[in-house]
Amino acid sequence: MADDGGLSSFQKRMNAIPREVRKAVEPALMKSAYEIQDRMEQLAPEDTGDLVGSIAVTGPGQATPPYSQPGGSTVVPENAAMITVGNTDVRYAHLVEYGTIKSAAVPFFWPGFRLGRKRATNLIKRAIGKAIKEAR
Repeated sequence: MADDGGLSSFQKRMNAIPREVRKAVEPALMKSAYEIQDRMEQLAPEDTGDLVGSIAVTGPGQATPPYSQPGGSTVVPENAAMITVGNTDVRYAHLVEYGTIKSAAVPFFWPGFRLGRKRATNLIKRAIGKAIKEAR
C-alpha cells in the first residue's frame, strides 16, 4: 500500500462518482477558493498592492501563473482549485510570508488558508452530498 496520505484512496472514490456529479461540485469548489483568497488578501501587507494583486485562484484544467508560490506554473487537476501568490513581477511572496534575517515575517497565506479551510470543507461536502442525491 502506498503511503500517499490517502490520496490514492480519495482518487479511487472520486473516480467512482459519475462525471456529472463531479462537475456539479465545481461551483462550490471555486466559491470556497475565492473566499480563501479574500481572507489572504485581507491579511497580506499592502505596501504597493502588488503582493495582494498577485494572489490568484486557478480552476480545474487551467495553468497557475508563472513564478507563483507554491510551486510555479502548474496545471490544476480536475476537482481542484489552487490559490497561489506571486507572478512574473512579484517573486518575493515567500520572503514576506516567512521573513528574512532583516525583516520580520508577515504571514498571510497559510493563516488565510487555515481561517477559511473549515467553511470551504463544509461547503464542498454539502455540494457533493447534494449532487449525489440529485444524480440518483
